[in-house]
Amino acid sequence: MKLSRYLLLFFLVIPGLACAWWNDDWSSRKQMTLDGGITGADLKGGVADFPLLLRLHTGNFSYFSEVHEGGKDIRMMADDKTPLKYHVEKFDPVNEMALIWVKAPKVRSGVDSDTVWMYYGNEEAQDAADSKGTYDVNQALVFHFDEQNPQAQDATAYGNNAVKSTAVADAAGWIGAAARFAGSSLIEVPASPSLQFDPAKGFSFSAWLKLDQATAEAYVFRAVDGSRSIELVARNSGLVARYVGDKSAETAAFSLPGLGQWHNVSVVLGSGKLELYVDGNPVGSVAVSAASMNPRLVLGGDESRGGYLTGLLDEVQVSNAARDPDWYKLIARSQSPDFNVINVGADEGKQGEGGPNSFVVIIQNVTVDGWVVIGLTGVMFIVAVLVMVTKSMVINRIKKDNKAFMEQYDAMGPDSDPTALDQEETDEEKELAGSEFLTAMMGKHDHFQSSPLYRVYHAGIREVKKRMGRGSGGRPMSAEALDVIRVKLDSVVVRESQRLNSNMVLLTIAIAGGPFLGLLGTVVGVMITFAVIAATGDVNINSIAPGIAAALLATVAGLAVAIPALFAYNYLLTQIKDIVADMRVFTDEFMAMITEKIADRQREM
Repeated sequence: MKLSRYLLLFFLVIPGLACAWWNDDWSSRKQMTLDGGITGADLKGGVADFPLLLRLHTGNFSYFSEVHEGGKDIRMMADDKTPLKYHVEKFDPVNEMALIWVKAPKVRSGVDSDTVWMYYGNEEAQDAADSKGTYDVNQALVFHFDEQNPQAQDATAYGNNAVKSTAVADAAGWIGAAARFAGSSLIEVPASPSLQFDPAKGFSFSAWLKLDQATAEAYVFRAVDGSRSIELVARNSGLVARYVGDKSAETAAFSLPGLGQWHNVSVVLGSGKLELYVDGNPVGSVAVSAASMNPRLVLGGDESRGGYLTGLLDEVQVSNAARDPDWYKLIARSQSPDFNVINVGADEGKQGEGGPNSFVVIIQNVTVDGWVVIGLTGVMFIVAVLVMVTKSMVINRIKKDNKAFMEQYDAMGPDSDPTALDQEETDEEKELAGSEFLTAMMGKHDHFQSSPLYRVYHAGIREVKKRMGRGSGGRPMSAEALDVIRVKLDSVVVRESQRLNSNMVLLTIAIAGGPFLGLLGTVVGVMITFAVIAATGDVNINSIAPGIAAALLATVAGLAVAIPALFAYNYLLTQIKDIVADMRVFTDEFMAMITEKIADRQREM
């Protein structure tokens, strides 16, 4: 029995420990899982110490305002106690996008549950980014490219910066900015010990390439030492990997699908062969016997040989070792929007164990156009509520006054004076009769001025007095005069019906227009969400879902206006029809009573 209790306690405590907070000075964190399985990296084996790219944007991260000074308070954790090396290539809180490189200790084959936490939200934190520590010892050069710095700067610890760069930084790169080569541009890096080629270790080059123009032969990359070189050549609309030395060799040409498209390309020299990879897949191989070199590197062409490239290069990486094939597949997949190697999860607050409120996340992802639509539906809702409340009060007042009037009217006997209930209207009563708002807000009147039945009665008595005169000495009334009185009474009924139906059109507008206005906001919001996804290149469900949910809020707002308005409209319309029916019945009864009184009077005369 005790053993079962201890086991229960263990399973209850372990999940809590797994979700423990790393440091209470940080207010928020974001969960990310690494997918080495077929849906993500699709690795055959594991890859260790790999720099993974984390793209943050409005589709998967809503708290740019909580991150301080370019991401200085960001911390990457493999668990609750193991910090990971990372650096920020770009953090733009205005446009809400960030590019962060994280050194993953291991990306395992077939595993999609390795978790990394990004902590943020500490204004007092010091910047802990470490670009040099993000890469392993074999990574000899990494160019991210920067719009602000024309000279390419190495992000690794070796500092293999370009000594010459005539390429132009282009903001429309694959990952942030890229280097644009216009047919006469190049980037040159001098030889250094870290760039040496040792046949026992190997050598590799990787980059994202976009060819804008097919040429007979253009150098994408050259590692040159005297008469020896390792080259990646763009030939027409294809690619060739080539080794030049005592025994030169090159791979078969691989045709790219088309110009103007980004592709990840890698050239690997090692184990007695030269290999070409495109988008992480091996597409060419040739046996070579390569000698040691201490090369200088050139990108986009060579002043001594020409062969200038027209296109863009981004995320250039050079390693002084030949990597496992999984490495090149992981480069292509982890940096491509077509695969979800990093699945970005929910944000959590320090005080909220279950994560942020879902409605708060939705609100924070609503775009400007969404707020405009929600604001318009809010105005419609306020107007609809005012109509519903005012109209309900008016109808309740009318029903009470109609009942009070009919009680006194029905109490009159056959010999009673039919004009006994008629009173002259004061200015206040006339104003009350003409204002729906005053009818709703003022108390009961002795003269039933808010009663449509009384106003029909008052109009009928007035017409009778006009034609018969006051007192017993009036003149007889013809059938034509009775028809005129009926017409007058019918006109009063029509005017009262119009007054009762006034402003009801605002409810019909809310019923019909609210959902369509909300749908417009949703469609525009979805368009913007997909445009952001296309621009940032992150298409996993966690990047799409918040934007879609926020876009749907506009439809919810439209329905929230239409549904109450629909119920209220049908209820009020039924009540109005009942009042109008009462007026028509009263008109018939009144005319019958007047006709009878006139007939009796004429017989007496």
